[in-house]
Amino acid sequence: MLRLSLCTRRPLLRSSIVKQFNLRSYLHIQTLTTPNENALKYLSKDGELLQATGSKSIVIKNTDQTLITHSKLAQTIFARCPGVEEIMIGDDFLTVNKDPMIHWNTLSPTVIEILTTHLASGDEVVSPEFRGVQELEGGGYNVNRMQFNYNEDEQEISELIEELIDTRIRPAILEDGGDIDYRGWDPKTGTVYLKLQGACTSCSSSEVTLKYGIESMLKHYVDEVKEVIQMLDPEQEVAMKEFQKLEDKLNAKA
Repeated sequence: MLRLSLCTRRPLLRSSIVKQFNLRSYLHIQTLTTPNENALKYLSKDGELLQATGSKSIVIKNTDQTLITHSKLAQTIFARCPGVEEIMIGDDFLTVNKDPMIHWNTLSPTVIEILTTHLASGDEVVSPEFRGVQELEGGGYNVNRMQFNYNEDEQEISELIEELIDTRIRPAILEDGGDIDYRGWDPKTGTVYLKLQGACTSCSSSEVTLKYGIESMLKHYVDEVKEVIQMLDPEQEVAMKEFQKLEDKLNAKA
């Protein structure tokens, strides 16, 4: 059986215990490093959940005003933690992506305080209207959403791919503070379109994970899969192009 090889997670950074005066017990938040040095995973250790177990992760960027207004947790983090660029809310953890110029020592204590206070309050991470808002154009979720019309056989293949991602691939990525969103399979080319999220965003190891982990596994189990491509948001595409221009200039001078 093929074993999925993903990025090796770095050791535990630290464990923080924050006491809330309205609680009878302590809440434990573990802070874990990820393969992305600009992303940390904050893990709830006492059973408190941010979402129902198994829920799809919620990604909110500091530019997603349509989404931020429907999440008090996001509002508080972006307001009190300058330098946080994106948060990803899992079921029992929060992944924070920061500006490379900001040091974690200035962010992490405040993030832990905010997260602990939220867990102690029992409030929902998003409003009831959030699920509808997230699909609106510009809301950060409907970008580059692939649309394919499948016949019965193609639909079965697509469902098999999605099941493999959910059961074999996603759990390993969640462990590293990331997540993966299946965007579709093109039966004409055999291309699977995915969106990596959380700590996987802008991670230098994400391409290795994509090609040598995810693509290898899917091609092993599904003959119809020929390639796996990561979907990028518009700002990520711009950043990639600018980085390529810089790299080309440096290579030309070498």
